[in-house]
Amino acid sequence: MSAAPEAGETFDCFGSSCTVLVIGEGGAGSAREAVALAKRRLLTWHEQFSRFLPDSELSRLNADPRSEVPATPLMVRLAQAVRDAGALSRGLVDATLIDEIESAGYDSDLGLPVPLAAALALAPERAPAAPAARAGWRELDLDSAGGTIIRPPGVKLDSGGLAKGMFADVLAEMLADHEGFAINCAGDLRIGGTAGLTRAVNVESPFDGRVLHTFQLQSSGVATSGIGRRSWRDAQGRPAHHLLDPATGRPAFTGIVLATALAPSALMAETYAKAAILSGPQGAARWLRDGGVIVLDDGSHRVIEPPRVVTLRQLSGHAQS
Repeated sequence: MSAAPEAGETFDCFGSSCTVLVIGEGGAGSAREAVALAKRRLLTWHEQFSRFLPDSELSRLNADPRSEVPATPLMVRLAQAVRDAGALSRGLVDATLIDEIESAGYDSDLGLPVPLAAALALAPERAPAAPAARAGWRELDLDSAGGTIIRPPGVKLDSGGLAKGMFADVLAEMLADHEGFAINCAGDLRIGGTAGLTRAVNVESPFDGRVLHTFQLQSSGVATSGIGRRSWRDAQGRPAHHLLDPATGRPAFTGIVLATALAPSALMAETYAKAAILSGPQGAARWLRDGGVIVLDDGSHRVIEPPRVVTLRQLSGHAQS
């Protein structure tokens, strides 16, 4: 364990909370200065990428009638993330469904969620999600050098979880030369640092909050996605949540209520966690190749441990035995 003190702060952001922890000096200054810088950036990004603020860059981009729209480098990076997540998940994770999610009732900040057990009791028959016949993410193009996002007018970007994973990764790049860091960006986590410190990451049940499993991680992205926290009743009184089936544009009830994914980056973990839920119980595990947890409708869960890391020394010893 490091002898250097850890600086940290938890604060409201993205309709949830964020936490930044840093140990040691680095390119972002002292540990305390690095925490303060990360906090300022996250709060700025909240204003820039919120779809609920009409003057945010995201809202202005989505309302722009032009097919080619100038954008900041980070907005271009989000467009790239949306396109990559669509391709990586084979169309299951489609962050261009703003019109559909607003039609389902998520057109402003939500109040208290519908209790998960009550929502599941009223939910339709469970079925895995599928890609959309015409996917908006496929119509995205971008010019990083020119700072331009290219798409047919009407194709909109939803920041959502992908942006939070991306923000955690951007801050990890900024803090990479510090001894240790952990960034929890409203549920998307990135940990690392030069000292290779181990941190405990708990996965909690969405039903009662008990700890289902604890991962011991040194350098990783982690994301948890679920249908319980951002939930509501639609205009017809039906249970709804923010994870949509791209094929129908409706909230997906697949038999999985929560998935936690480990991956090399927080953005990849976010993509994998969403894809696992949308795939349903039969297909979820294939998205958790780096480890994770799946929680089913009935409260049962399955742990997929990260692959064992085999060192060169171990390989050498095995070859000699």
